[in-house]
Amino acid sequence: MDQASHSQGTQSVRQPAASPDRSRLLLEINAAIIAHASLNELLGAVSACLRREIKHDFASVCLYDPDLNELRMHALDFAANPDLIKSARPIPMDGTINGLVFRTRSVVRRDRIDPDEFPADSTKQVLALGLRSCCLVPLSSHGRTLGTLSVASTREAAFTSQDAETLTQIGNQVALAVETAVSYEKVRVVQEALRRSRDRSRLLLTVNNALVSKLDLQELMKAIESSLEGVLQEHFAGITLYDSETKQYRTHALQGLSSSELVPENSVLPLDGTVGGMAIRTRQPVYVPRPDPARFNSQLTKGFYERGYKTMCSVPLITRDHVLGCVTIGSSVEDALSPDDIELLAQVGQQIALAADNAMAYHEIEKLKNKLTEEKLYLEDEIRTEYNFEEIIGDSPALRQILKQIEKVAPMDSTILIRGETGTGKELIARAIHNISERRERTLVKVNCAAIPMGLLESELFGHERGAFTGAIAQRIGRFELAHRGTLFLDEVGDIPLDLQPKLLRVLQEQQFERLGSTRTQQVDVRLVAATNCDLEKMVDEKQYRRDLYYRLNVFPVTIPPLRERTEDIPLLVRFFAQRFARRMKKPIESIPSKTTAALLQYHWPGNVRELENVIERAVILSQGPDLEVPLGELKIRPAPAAATTMAPATVAAPAEPEKKAASSGESTLESVERDHILHILEETRWVIAGPAGAAARLGVKRTTLQAKMRKLGISRKSGQP
Repeated sequence: MDQASHSQGTQSVRQPAASPDRSRLLLEINAAIIAHASLNELLGAVSACLRREIKHDFASVCLYDPDLNELRMHALDFAANPDLIKSARPIPMDGTINGLVFRTRSVVRRDRIDPDEFPADSTKQVLALGLRSCCLVPLSSHGRTLGTLSVASTREAAFTSQDAETLTQIGNQVALAVETAVSYEKVRVVQEALRRSRDRSRLLLTVNNALVSKLDLQELMKAIESSLEGVLQEHFAGITLYDSETKQYRTHALQGLSSSELVPENSVLPLDGTVGGMAIRTRQPVYVPRPDPARFNSQLTKGFYERGYKTMCSVPLITRDHVLGCVTIGSSVEDALSPDDIELLAQVGQQIALAADNAMAYHEIEKLKNKLTEEKLYLEDEIRTEYNFEEIIGDSPALRQILKQIEKVAPMDSTILIRGETGTGKELIARAIHNISERRERTLVKVNCAAIPMGLLESELFGHERGAFTGAIAQRIGRFELAHRGTLFLDEVGDIPLDLQPKLLRVLQEQQFERLGSTRTQQVDVRLVAATNCDLEKMVDEKQYRRDLYYRLNVFPVTIPPLRERTEDIPLLVRFFAQRFARRMKKPIESIPSKTTAALLQYHWPGNVRELENVIERAVILSQGPDLEVPLGELKIRPAPAAATTMAPATVAAPAEPEKKAASSGESTLESVERDHILHILEETRWVIAGPAGAAARLGVKRTTLQAKMRKLGISRKSGQP
């Protein structure tokens, strides 16, 4: 036994085999060291040279890790099991042969490995592999111990003292090579870190350059997808953004062969049971290195697992303390991402969040800009439209009853169905409802369903995307979107085709719809006022109109009586239209003959107020003097009922004595009629001029205008009047 070298001998005498030229062996090993840079290749070459001189079954190199204060097996030559070690295996310092060699810096040779002497678990593992004897030497260079070089055999007493001496000389050469390899590895690690840092900076710069120039959301998504493509390789990637209109998270840019089939663009991302949902809720990156169906049990995640994806990572997109969404990537390889990859993804996510926030703000501004443009064009078109009349004229009980109904329902958001014959003023009633409602500061949008071709009505109401049909060269906002937070007036609602009625019913019930050519649901807040002169009940019975839509429209019906049922209003309307057209045509119409008024009262007016307006306009054109000349011969006068003769004086009469004299004369001037009307309103308002219930508001003029008019007409409150 050689105590100096901690060697353990045997009682039997071994005759050493004839050894080759040791110098030649060392030269061969030196050449092998020079030719192989990696430790595994180096040890394999050294072991092949050694095997001719030192018969062994196992050879390894263990290197010391100062950070962990432990030895790690970095290289292995074991023909019986070449796949035994695929990564560095820790070797304890205590209770192991390697630890003893490293601490004592001396050779250790054992003819029989004794687990009692070396009680560590690694010794039992060595014996379980069938190894029985060993020889280990320290690897020292420049006064520093780097680790150990060991050989082992399945036979006992397989190594002699000469083998130990030879192994020591080889160890000195291997130590130099190991020191060089370790230094090279450190340099390589530093270079790799620098390369990764350079690539990361380059990627961040590329992503930044791609993002800062994109304000359109779709173009931004394509730029992000293109930037990520170079680093994702076999991964898939998805970007989810919050949709403020639907209050949901929706997918946008997707990169990956099968991911787009699993998650179509613009589909809703469930927050429960998904990696992205957890990242959004926790505002922290979520890394799942291997499938975890118990924790992430949504159908979406199960679909990813079924398609072979194993690694998933999601980082939230946060800007201004607001979560915009998340970026999720995955791979078909378990634990495919390193901490550096996750950190890089988080940095990319910060850039995407800023760019997406800008793009979404730009998109919102463009949307509002487009809506304002549409509203401007619509309002300009409305201004150019020739309205039937400018304000509600009349004082009949029937009209008063209608106005009371409007006053009750207007502040509510209930759907109103205005019914009445053509020309009765349904649109004017709709405008009155809007003007006294809570939505009066927003737009009143009008659609005449009978004036738009059936094929274009859906596009007119709900809008369309570019390319939705032939001729759709640009996106168009529909009237429902245009009326958002305002009022939509659907005139001639009975002419809506059957196939479009379910979509109208849905938007009335849920305030949701999709543009033509789009799968994205639009959310609106619209108050609907509908009008028709059709018999909807009969249409429902004849299956020409949906019953459920009829019930949804008929929440609050308002029926406007025809003009023949409120003849008290005819004189006021005649005077109003005559004054308006005379002012427009610059004609001096000053009086309306009483016989003309009587004749107009006897006519049955099938066209209602609209027909009356047209008759008066034609009369003003034909009039040559101060009297209104109505072409009565063109009217088919109906026999005057008894009540008709008493109706006209009642509407013209006023409470004051001078007005009674004017009414009893053969004709009335426009000035006297205006004076009568103002006095009538002043008495109803108890001579209150200002305020929402005052006479000025009732007449639709400013307080100062009314006061000036009263001075001009000589109207003043007499003593004793209420």
